[in-house]
Parts: sequence; C-alpha cells; structure tokens
Amino acid sequence: MEPLPLKQWDQSLQHVLDDMQGRPLNVHSLMANHPEFLNAWWDYRNYSVGGGALEQRDRELVILRVAVHLRVWYEWASHVVRGLAADLTMDEIDRVLTGPAATQWCDRDALLLSAVDQLIQNRSIDDDTQSALAKYFSANQIMDVIAVQGLYVTLGCMINTWGLDLDEHVAERLPQGVTREKFEQRVS
Repeated sequence: MEPLPLKQWDQSLQHVLDDMQGRPLNVHSLMANHPEFLNAWWDYRNYSVGGGALEQRDRELVILRVAVHLRVWYEWASHVVRGLAADLTMDEIDRVLTGPAATQWCDRDALLLSAVDQLIQNRSIDDDTQSALAKYFSANQIMDVIAVQGLYVTLGCMINTWGLDLDEHVAERLPQGVTREKFEQRVS
C-alpha cells in the first residue's frame, strides 16, 4: 500500500486536511486509503499528539522509546525534531537509544522509559514500577503513557509493514548527524 495522493482522498477526510493545513504527513496519506479508520483514529491522534495529561517532553520520550523498540526510523526522525521542540536535548534523545539503563537519567525519566519497555516487552507495567511512577505521575498520566505507547505501536507497525518514507520537510529539519544509517546501527 502506498500513501494516497491528496486528489484521491475521500471528502470525509477534509477535517484531517484542515488540521494539517493541507499538508498531511505520509503516514496520514497512507491511512487515507482507509477513510473510516483515519476518521475514527483522528481524535485519538490529536489527543495523543497533544500529550493528553502528559507534559510534551514526557510524551516525546515515550514515542522515541517506542520507535527504538519497533525500529521505526520514520517515527524516530519525526520525533527527534518534535523532541527538540519539547526541550529535550540531543544528548537526551541519543540516550533514549540506550534506554533507562543510561546512567545520566534522573529517576523520573528512567522510570518513564522503563514503563515503556515493560509495556512493549510484557504488555503491562508491573506493580513496583507503577508505585514508583505514582511519585511523579498521576493515574491519568500513567494511563496516557499506555495510550500514547499504544498509538505509536500501531503507527510503527503500519510504517514497518508498508515501508513508509520519511516526509521531506521532516528530513530537512533533522540536526546534522541524525541519519537513518546511524539509527539502524544503534537499534539492530
């Protein structure tokens, strides 16, 4: 399946085009092949992209860690750019590749990354990690960690299934040295 050209989008998707100011991402154009799905998914996407109850920085850590687990360059590159805009440093973003074991993380960030790792590996967050997370995050925020993780697992599976190319305007904004080759070497 390929991204659907804009002229072939179903009229029911006009709100997506409006939200994206006429410039949807390749992943949205891929999903436009299934208008009912994209319509149903859009509110969930907007909630998650906004971070829900999570701070933007936390949301980006979750998404970047999912991209590592799923080995999804498209999402990694997109969220390097978004992570920088959410006040993550390039050093922190690079550390996400190592995960919670990197010694430079504060307890809060290490716990957040551990929660993502557990969700991917065990499909749940264990009781000890939940208790530790509760020192920093509300129950709603922990639920949003799970929701954002799930949304990006879905996207990652679609992107990996159909080999989606990175959007040109995203590639142009990547910091020098952030390349697909380096990402793939680190996650393989």
